[in-house]
Amino acid sequence: MQDELLTIGRFARMCRLSIKQLRHYDETGLLAPARVDAGSGYRYYAPEQARDALTIALLRDMDLPLAVIARALAAGPESRTLILRAERDRLAERISRDRARLEMLERLAEGGLPGYEVTMGREPERRLAVVRAVCAPAEIGDTVEECVGRLLPGLGQAGVVWEPPLWGLYPLDLEASMEIAVGVRTPREEGLPGLEAEVLPAGLVAETMHIGPYAQLPLAYHALFATLHERGLRPRAPVREAYLVGPAEAPQEELMTRLIIPVQESTA
Repeated sequence: MQDELLTIGRFARMCRLSIKQLRHYDETGLLAPARVDAGSGYRYYAPEQARDALTIALLRDMDLPLAVIARALAAGPESRTLILRAERDRLAERISRDRARLEMLERLAEGGLPGYEVTMGREPERRLAVVRAVCAPAEIGDTVEECVGRLLPGLGQAGVVWEPPLWGLYPLDLEASMEIAVGVRTPREEGLPGLEAEVLPAGLVAETMHIGPYAQLPLAYHALFATLHERGLRPRAPVREAYLVGPAEAPQEELMTRLIIPVQESTA
């Protein structure tokens, strides 16, 4: 039996891995040796273990978590495909976020912080028909699309003609799990089937206009919140986004979003 096995050194060379890597795979339960000598503690590997060892190294090089790799190795072909596709989708999402950050850094590097004009004014009361959802900050874009996909058909089924623009309502703090809403103004005061009513009270607000991709909205929020803090003003929820020119109407560079933050008025 031992003549058919390979020492850890020979196995490492065959797999183009280091002895340290193989020991780590053993200690984490990813790839146990075929045999461990009880007296010396030497590890021995079977040649057919090379495929798993190479697979582990390949997936680790892609930054897959050890727990995911262990599940993939233990799974059958169909389940392994599902596991790896789920990781592929997560990687694609991360690349998309990183690309947006890269574009924002490039914009900052070329011209510094964009010069947003922040103005103070008063907003009238608005009554919206909305749909709500709970999501993480990284999921806002997809969740807004999902909300729009519920909102507009609901209005259509009720025979309601809505008044542009679409509104997005967000909390002040972007928490791991937060409630957002997407809504529109409608001529009907009463509730609509499947939709909720949201009243945005009249009052003092700070606002600015953002032209460009939604991924660069943090630049506009930076200008808004910096202005509020400099003036000693207290923001109030919900933060409002009015989508004046949306993705169906223009390319990313020409999207137009009005950002509005209600402000606590002084009682003095």
